[in-house]
Amino acid sequence: MKPFATNRDLRKTPTLIKISAVILATAAFFYLGKHLSNDGYKQLVFFSSSSSENSIPEVSISPNSNKTFNLSSIIPPNHTEIETAQPIPSPVTATETKANPPPIPIPIPIPIASPPPPAPIRTFGVLDANGVMSDDFEVGDFEDEAIEESRNKTEIVELRNDGVSRPRVRVKKFAMCRESMREYIPCLDNADAVKKLRSTERGEKFERHCPVKGRGLNCLVPSPKGYRQPIPWPRSRDEVWFSNVPHTRLVEDNGGQNWISRDPRDKSKFKFPGGGTQFIHGADEYLDQISKMVSDITFGKRIRVALDVGCGVASFGAYLLSRNVLTMSVAPKDVHENQIQFALERGVPAMAAAFATRRLLYPSQAFDLIHCSRCRINWTRDDGIFLLEINRMLRAGGYFAWAAQPVYKHEAALEEQWTEMLNLTTSLCWKLVKKEGYIAIWQKPLNNNCYLSREAGTKPPLCDESDDPDNVWYTNLKPCISRIPENGSGGSVPSWPARLHTPPDRLQTITFDSYIARKELFKAESRFWNEIVGGYIRALKWRKMKLRNVLDMRAGFGGFAAALNDHKLDCWVLSVVPVSGPNTLPVIYDRGLLGVMHDWCEPFDTYPRTYDFLHASGLFSVERKRCEMSTILLEMDRILRPGGRAYIRDTIDVMDEIQEITKAMGWHTSLRDTSEGPHSSYRILTCEKRLPRA
Repeated sequence: MKPFATNRDLRKTPTLIKISAVILATAAFFYLGKHLSNDGYKQLVFFSSSSSENSIPEVSISPNSNKTFNLSSIIPPNHTEIETAQPIPSPVTATETKANPPPIPIPIPIPIASPPPPAPIRTFGVLDANGVMSDDFEVGDFEDEAIEESRNKTEIVELRNDGVSRPRVRVKKFAMCRESMREYIPCLDNADAVKKLRSTERGEKFERHCPVKGRGLNCLVPSPKGYRQPIPWPRSRDEVWFSNVPHTRLVEDNGGQNWISRDPRDKSKFKFPGGGTQFIHGADEYLDQISKMVSDITFGKRIRVALDVGCGVASFGAYLLSRNVLTMSVAPKDVHENQIQFALERGVPAMAAAFATRRLLYPSQAFDLIHCSRCRINWTRDDGIFLLEINRMLRAGGYFAWAAQPVYKHEAALEEQWTEMLNLTTSLCWKLVKKEGYIAIWQKPLNNNCYLSREAGTKPPLCDESDDPDNVWYTNLKPCISRIPENGSGGSVPSWPARLHTPPDRLQTITFDSYIARKELFKAESRFWNEIVGGYIRALKWRKMKLRNVLDMRAGFGGFAAALNDHKLDCWVLSVVPVSGPNTLPVIYDRGLLGVMHDWCEPFDTYPRTYDFLHASGLFSVERKRCEMSTILLEMDRILRPGGRAYIRDTIDVMDEIQEITKAMGWHTSLRDTSEGPHSSYRILTCEKRLPRA
């Protein structure tokens, strides 16, 4: 047992020290409070009363009870009147508190002088031309994109990336665009960009002018009222629903040329008799005439891929399909702007494109035959720069067929045009093979020998060896003759169908990682997609799907399109080669398939509701590094027909966001395992865009 502490020890204990500190602090605060209250900080007089009816009001004694106050000195000068209490005349004693309570002071108003008028409100404007602030300006309209974006239903979600969580805006439901945008092509309908062009003399307004990045489509393009599921092929070659393309101008302007008609007894459909400006008796008869003029023009064998310039409603290409020829039909979006839309509604390959200042988006030596029938292009203008572009795209040994008035009419102006055309084609080393009736056919040489043997200074010159004729993305036209490869690649392709699975010579010219086993890669890709498509047909009943217009968004060597052909699905495929990868377009065309160069961070040059089926393999995991996935998916929704489908095959890490966006677009989706099984790093998202409700 410890002894009691002594007095000295007690003084040193922590308890005594704490108590002393509290007492000193209390005294200090009391002193400071009293000192400050005596230095002009007035204290209030507080009254209190009990809640009982018989209780007497009480008042607590204030330290200022013996003082009087000058109230006017503490009233703000800008108050018209305030309420205050009269001073208590005498101190309150304890006796008065209980027996005779003092009167409770009553607030009385004290008049004060009127306040000065308020200061004038300052306004702010913009600087005028002299640098002076001015409020004379106009408020502009809201941007359409901002209006559409404000209508989207959004929410804030947490996005995890590399273990870091950050908020992002997720669109729960995309709004519909304005009704006026139902045929909107973003890069061809950019009126603001066209207004800023320095010149439109060479057709610049018909070229691509895309919206500024971040201001693209942010809503769902609506279908026309009464839109119906398209008539299936081959019936669609001859008739389409009026409600799907409700435009009558072509009927009014060109009905007499047998392009298109509308039966007054059945106004629900457009009819396509199969004629054209130069072949009013029908495309079949016209094609027979061409093949008889030149025996080497064997459709479906040597001639497999064709280009129809200024195509109208694409009857030339539509009738070549039955002869096993794929034709890319092109025309600008001009006064006859719906001609390409009619072609696509018919189920015929077509794109909006113009001969203006840039190269078309097809590779060199792409087409076995290029055709122009009254295409309204002056081939000899600007030293023949448009015909030089035709020469670039025409395969070595290929044919150019021109049906136009200068060929057969003998008027002075037209004869002069014919002479100019002859001189230009001769300088290009083209050979006039046959001129018969209203058709003239030239053939391009197989090599550069003729070009090299021309006299020095002959125009147009050969392009520099450094020029890449396959570089087409936003590349200006060049006033020179594209060189033919010295090894003859591009010109020596097998006949169809052998060329489909023969590794072409130009496979070796592509710039990508593999330099040794290219032919093996080519064949392996073909086998892969052949097996995949076979699985789709068996498991997902593809033969029951109404596939006609198909877009492969990341085509590689064109294996997916080749597989659809091998499995005899009655459709055509446009194989897209993204600018973000190697340029495999020459290989695709050497195989006898159609393709185009494109950047999926920008809109595609086609009308809304173009394709029945969109195929995207490995696209999003690559392009998400360059642009938002919603940008690509909204563009997919624009070009996909209602009732159409999209298959997205990609890595697991992009599928969640893709599913979110497709759900917000109203697509019906299903996530599936690939043939490799549930442990594969890839998944397949099957999507359906439902028909609009009636």
